[in-house]
Amino acid sequence: MKNPRSKLFVLLALVLGGMEFSAVSACGQGTKGGEAMNVESESYGTTPDGQEVTRYTLRNKNGMEVRIITLGGIVQSLTAPDRGGAFADVVLGFDTLEGYLGPHPHFGAIVGRFGNRIAKGRFTLDGKEYQLTINNGPNALHGGPQGFGKQVWSGQPLEEPGVAGVVLRHVSPDGHESYPGTLTTTVTYKLTDENALEIHYEATTDAPTVINLTNHSYFNLKGAGNGDILDHEVMMNADRFTPVDEALIPTGELRPVEGTPFNFRVPKPIGRDIAAQDQQIAYGGGYDHNMVLAKSIAGVLALAARVHEPQSGRVMEVLTTEPGMQFYTGNFLDGSNKGKGNMAYPRRSGFCMETQHFPDSPNQPEFPSTVLRPGETYASTTIYRFKVD
Repeated sequence: MKNPRSKLFVLLALVLGGMEFSAVSACGQGTKGGEAMNVESESYGTTPDGQEVTRYTLRNKNGMEVRIITLGGIVQSLTAPDRGGAFADVVLGFDTLEGYLGPHPHFGAIVGRFGNRIAKGRFTLDGKEYQLTINNGPNALHGGPQGFGKQVWSGQPLEEPGVAGVVLRHVSPDGHESYPGTLTTTVTYKLTDENALEIHYEATTDAPTVINLTNHSYFNLKGAGNGDILDHEVMMNADRFTPVDEALIPTGELRPVEGTPFNFRVPKPIGRDIAAQDQQIAYGGGYDHNMVLAKSIAGVLALAARVHEPQSGRVMEVLTTEPGMQFYTGNFLDGSNKGKGNMAYPRRSGFCMETQHFPDSPNQPEFPSTVLRPGETYASTTIYRFKVD
């Protein structure tokens, strides 16, 4: 990443308050602007190698609640109101730590060092080739089998006016999953009184490396486990997407969405074209593609998507500084993961909107760069904002 863009990201983080915080007790409550904000922590169990996992509960004045665990920085639950004021948990996941310790499709996790796929797990940086662990067919996916979503992060609660949050930190050593450089990462989750979950990412390195961080929450605005997501109406501010080959690696083309099933510039139900006779739909088994966001200025926070669930009236807006967003419709969910309340999560019972740089960017010189060098700061912000119709 070039220094001018890094400076722009840092400036944005400062404006949004992502770099300034005041710590509070691990289980505390304060009054900010006349309203009670709340951050609580509790033990969520212990990993097999003896690491303590903490769960932080963030609450705002409206009754919205977000729970974050330090294993993987996972969004374990997120409640949002419907048009009648009733709250439901709208993210897929598990009730206990044991579910997250077993195999699962990255429910709610921070993924890195590199979110999405790298072709054949191989890339060249400054003339040196790196071979990553292969964990998705012929490719490397989401930082490898022991990526950021499998690591226990350190946590510190925070409160600001109108905000309850937690700051997570992780140091990834040089050579972990064969990535170069020691990478120091901070991810800050903030729940605001505007019913928005803000995620601020920052990272520095002591050697040139590649980085692409995102959050892998699966959403169902009816409530987790309450049927499929095919009737959710989606608008995406994307006029192009990156078509893929049969291994789901981008071909390098930026294809217009016009005349394809990937045209969500006008809202439509997810299910309308998900079974279209289209080679890209066939490769993904539905939608599993990077959408190229229509942004006038790179790195500036802008609306990426809006999702409306007509039964509940819940609306989710996604804003990001990132140039792309992986739209995934849970095509590989198969009901084998028994989630919260022992409910099964069958195919297409959740969707993901993973804000990101493009997949396989280290091998695609025409894509926005994902290279981070010493002296630069990686900074990125994504906001999931909840409303009702």
